[in-house]
Amino acid sequence: MATSFGSGAMTNSIHEITNDAQLMLLIGTNTTEAHPIIGYKMRQAKRRGAKLIVVDPRRIDLAEEADYWLRIKPGTDIPFLNGLMHIIIKEDLYDKAFVESRTENFEALAETVKNYTPDYVSRLTGIPADDLYAVARLYATTDRAMTFYTLGITEHICGTHNVMSVANLAMLTGHLGRPGTGVNPIRGQNNVQGACDMGALPNVYSGYQPVINAPARKKFEEAWGVSLPDNVGLMIPQMFDKANSGQVKAMYILGENPVLTDPNSNHIRSGLAKLEFLVVQELFLTETAEYADVILPAASFAETDGTFTSTERRVQRVRKAIEPLPGQANWQTLMAMSAKMGYPLEYNSPEEIWMEMAALSPSMAGITYERLEEKGIQWPCQSYDHPGTACMHAGSFTRGKGLFQAIDHIPPHEVPDEEYPFLLSTGRVLQHYNVTTPYSTGIQSMWSEEFSEFNPADAAKLGVETGDQLKVASRRGEITTRIKVTDRVPPGMLWMSFHYAASPANLITSDGLDPITKTGEYKVAAVRIEKI
Repeated sequence: MATSFGSGAMTNSIHEITNDAQLMLLIGTNTTEAHPIIGYKMRQAKRRGAKLIVVDPRRIDLAEEADYWLRIKPGTDIPFLNGLMHIIIKEDLYDKAFVESRTENFEALAETVKNYTPDYVSRLTGIPADDLYAVARLYATTDRAMTFYTLGITEHICGTHNVMSVANLAMLTGHLGRPGTGVNPIRGQNNVQGACDMGALPNVYSGYQPVINAPARKKFEEAWGVSLPDNVGLMIPQMFDKANSGQVKAMYILGENPVLTDPNSNHIRSGLAKLEFLVVQELFLTETAEYADVILPAASFAETDGTFTSTERRVQRVRKAIEPLPGQANWQTLMAMSAKMGYPLEYNSPEEIWMEMAALSPSMAGITYERLEEKGIQWPCQSYDHPGTACMHAGSFTRGKGLFQAIDHIPPHEVPDEEYPFLLSTGRVLQHYNVTTPYSTGIQSMWSEEFSEFNPADAAKLGVETGDQLKVASRRGEITTRIKVTDRVPPGMLWMSFHYAASPANLITSDGLDPITKTGEYKVAAVRIEKI
């Protein structure tokens, strides 16, 4: 997701976790299960002596090792962050030199957070006031603190404002622009960073150049020999809204399975069913591919040459292990499609495609395949003699001075009530590491069905125990799931993964969206639970 830091990429580098960080603040990230390599490095840093603060409603694995585990109520991240800043400003612990020289709009921030007293924030978040004081003081007085977040911050209707609040806290304390600091979102899927960098977003070309920027648009028009629209395109939820209303009549889906992965999946299914024409290019007959008029074979990563870009902005070469089983790589299929539609593409290799993109994108202009043979390079890298950027914002921010945003609490789209008294939250399990389809027998053998987490107090009231099945219903549908009774989750919450077609969590997740990014509120939904 696009943020005030440009791309949603980490401002700093992964190696700084073990080499430089004195404190790690984790909010909305179950790192050891969703990003196990980075999670392991966090454990190494903790053993080296770095402090660890975990902010999560679940007792995730890293909570067991944390100096402070703050069990926050889902949907209250902004009050929590404002509460920390309230204490830091009131106790005069903020970095005055950084604030004065590198930021603006501090007065508006201070005016807003003064209302978020520790007692008020404690009532909203469920975090004891003493812990708020301790964590605020520790974060502010530590020289090098890295902040990490993932989908637990962004998958809310206020996800964009959550990210801005994280940035506010980092700027207030001067934890930016130096090794061992920074705002570090860990990207949710392999090469999602690279896809965004290449312009796979409706509002930018490659290198995050806005489509509404006339000089940028003219540059791409001249390179491609076409006239380009000057308006922002549709986000995925908007595509399905318009498919349901009949305004979008055709889709081409490459390597995505929105029926299983997108929120309110009945809405997704009805939109696909109403399309006049659907092409799905895939490795398997997914739940989405079942709706297709035409299915094209896709090549996997192991059959593909090109680049992946990691969460730390590092562009790396990928080399095919075998020849593409469909007979051609995905880029060749797309070229053939384009030619049939009247626009011939004449690339001979992924390297040619990269070099054209780099020539049009200042942040990656200095990255070549020849340089990548030696090692990966982190953008921004503007010239062939530039080494790449391990730590962003060292001297100034992209916009010049960092802009504090005065942000108030934004409640979730949907909260538990008498009819739907439980809170549903979703996430990932390590065994299925980002996989959302049932096509790997090896993975299925390790964790073959959903075991949703349910608190012992709630289980006792319903008369259920581990292994029993529950019916879980929301305003959008109902599913069944087996449960694991555990105090990893607080009373009143059911936690599910989204990996299983037999228990499709996204059938019942909230239809609330962040109005800016159109990201679904996967982390908070109201449900009713019954014993089967």
